[in-house]
Amino acid sequence: MTAVVKNLLILNVIMFLARFVIGEEQAYDYLALHYPTSEKFLPVQIVTHFFMHGSLMHIFFNMFALITFGSVLETLWGARRFLYFYFFCAFGAAILHLGYSYLEISQLQSAFDAFQANPGMNTYWAFFNEVPLSQFDPQYGKAINDLGSALTLQPDENAISTAKAAMQSYLNAKTGMPVVGASGAIFGLLLAFGMSFPNAELMLIFFPVPVKAKYFIPVLMIIELFLGVNQFSWDNIAHFAHLGGALSGLLLILYWRKFGSRFDKTRYK
Repeated sequence: MTAVVKNLLILNVIMFLARFVIGEEQAYDYLALHYPTSEKFLPVQIVTHFFMHGSLMHIFFNMFALITFGSVLETLWGARRFLYFYFFCAFGAAILHLGYSYLEISQLQSAFDAFQANPGMNTYWAFFNEVPLSQFDPQYGKAINDLGSALTLQPDENAISTAKAAMQSYLNAKTGMPVVGASGAIFGLLLAFGMSFPNAELMLIFFPVPVKAKYFIPVLMIIELFLGVNQFSWDNIAHFAHLGGALSGLLLILYWRKFGSRFDKTRYK
């Protein structure tokens, strides 16, 4: 284990244990990344959220990947360049996640405003057509469909009020959902490893078939994009943060390859 990787590991473990000391709810309120319009948002969360994890399995897999890929890359690049890359990917992950959330929430807010101005079945479904019903359990999805059916050409006040409450509740849930984890930075490391060692064989723990990195990583990114767009009910992972970390890593490596890095020793000769 290399020096920077070891220190990142220690910091992640300390932050994971700290939530049991200060309380899980307080830790999430102050240290997890909230949407900027949320009353719980603090600028410091842009940094603290990627040192926090939601469960023992979450931190285990991220730290396992940090040690596995990070140690190789730190040895290859050196400590300063590796640390810069890690933070660059972590911030890139947060930016893409927040950017996608902004587009999604803005569309929902516009649809909600349209319903309030002209309540009816068409404006109701203009809102919920923006919401993948696959993310709801079947019972809740049925309730949404039943409420849509109740909004006839002349909907009653009770149906309108219930529809507004359902929309506002969903908007509040979207803006109030915190994000934690180093996965964005880890995906950046995974991509960097694949670009540096394309013929290295990788495999998933639950699918132990070795696949070369140059094939494994693109397929993994496609899966992340598919899951991020569809937002299934059983999936609470911020897939666009993963993609943001990988994309940031790709852009930085391409930049380094073309223009060099300020961490390259040749620049100081």
